[in-house]
Amino acid sequence: AQVLAARHGMVAAGYEPRLGAHARTHQFAIVHVLGPSLDVYSCPLAMTDGAARTLLASGNQALIDRYVPLLTTRDPATMWTSGQWMTERTGGSDVSQSETIARPSPAPPELAPGLGAHKDGDTWRLYGTKWFTSATTSQMALTLARPEGNPEGSRGLALFLVELRDANGRLRNITVNRLKDKFGTRKVPTAELTLDGTPATLVGSMGDGVRAITPMLSVTRTWNAVSAVSAMRRGLALARDYARRRKAFGALLVEKPLHTDTLATLEAEYAGAFCLAFRSAQLIGSLEHGTSESRELDERLSRTLIPLAKLTTGKQAVAVASEAIESCGGAGYVEDTGLPRILADAQVLPIWEGTTNVLSLDTLRALGKGGALDAINAEIERNIGAAKDASLAKPIDAVRGALRHATAWVGETMPHPDRLEAGARRFAMTLGRTLELALLVGHAQWCLDHGHGPRMAAAARRFALAGVDLISDTSLDDTRLLA
Repeated sequence: AQVLAARHGMVAAGYEPRLGAHARTHQFAIVHVLGPSLDVYSCPLAMTDGAARTLLASGNQALIDRYVPLLTTRDPATMWTSGQWMTERTGGSDVSQSETIARPSPAPPELAPGLGAHKDGDTWRLYGTKWFTSATTSQMALTLARPEGNPEGSRGLALFLVELRDANGRLRNITVNRLKDKFGTRKVPTAELTLDGTPATLVGSMGDGVRAITPMLSVTRTWNAVSAVSAMRRGLALARDYARRRKAFGALLVEKPLHTDTLATLEAEYAGAFCLAFRSAQLIGSLEHGTSESRELDERLSRTLIPLAKLTTGKQAVAVASEAIESCGGAGYVEDTGLPRILADAQVLPIWEGTTNVLSLDTLRALGKGGALDAINAEIERNIGAAKDASLAKPIDAVRGALRHATAWVGETMPHPDRLEAGARRFAMTLGRTLELALLVGHAQWCLDHGHGPRMAAAARRFALAGVDLISDTSLDDTRLLA
């Protein structure tokens, strides 16, 4: 997997200058095609990409010069991967509770000059337990820790870089307590680690750790979205192939109207998810290469669109994988078809990089910063406003109706924090699906205009039928009664 990933540039392509702002779209197209065949190797690759982007954003030139070339090379012999150690026993998404302590230390002798000792105080020792560390076989990791004496909470955390092994290949004061016995992603080694004086290098300043990982989250959440889409594509490919081979009640499944109706609905979900995931990839490329004027607009949009892409596609991937299994009957439930593994691996996608609830609350916070909802409105209108074909009228109406309802709901519930929080998931999913349908409508019109046929227009109509507006008027009393 590492050889294929390196040679095809699954990380490197995003950093190569020849395609400029389109480099990320090119990179994630490679991920979409290769990802489902690499046994969840997309997980360490996502963290590797996130680490490279984080180091570049840090401005720490010594670390950039040392590590970024290793993380972004196409040479399998020299390519490094990076872990991401944020989760502790006290909590996952709430990193403010991190208990790992960092103490200043002289540079360990195994570090060459300039690789952790380029100035006094940059080499530290870490003490604590990381409860969930994916890709434990990586050569390095980025992790949060609290410098001794710093205040509690997220503002007291700093970001550190750890090289896992010394020159002899031994772990550097790291104990592997156990490997996690996970439901899925079983080929990715995920460990519980104890750090007992592990040498580490401070990446930024003493209290900006949470802010420093923001570029990482945009990248890894986009990897999550594209991986969700590619999992959907693999499951649907298997289901469609089965439908062309399996005979039941005198005909192939593909000739049965109800079966084809089911598959058509799943294809529409995939099409919408694809549009949103790759809009996220396009946004990252634009942010990395755009002008200062476009950057401001893209930043406002990305604060909401990228988390929405992750949470929406993650839920879709699980639902589509489950339906793909069911569409193959008992055969789909047998491991050697590959379908159960797709479902088990997909189940992590709504969890990694922020659960659906966490990202729903992040969406509300992003909207509260101003300009984000306007950016979403503009993005939606830009796509549906370009659609002139009469066959797209109902999907456009569905988009506008859902957006009006979502906007009104936020305005009504903003003075009532409990109601706002209780409905955050339905609101976020509505916004995510509205974006998907709007992007799908825009793409459908482009396909009609450029001779690519009516397939995407049919997907847009089908997607609209499946439901876009998920906001309900369920009372808070009912929520508490059923909790």
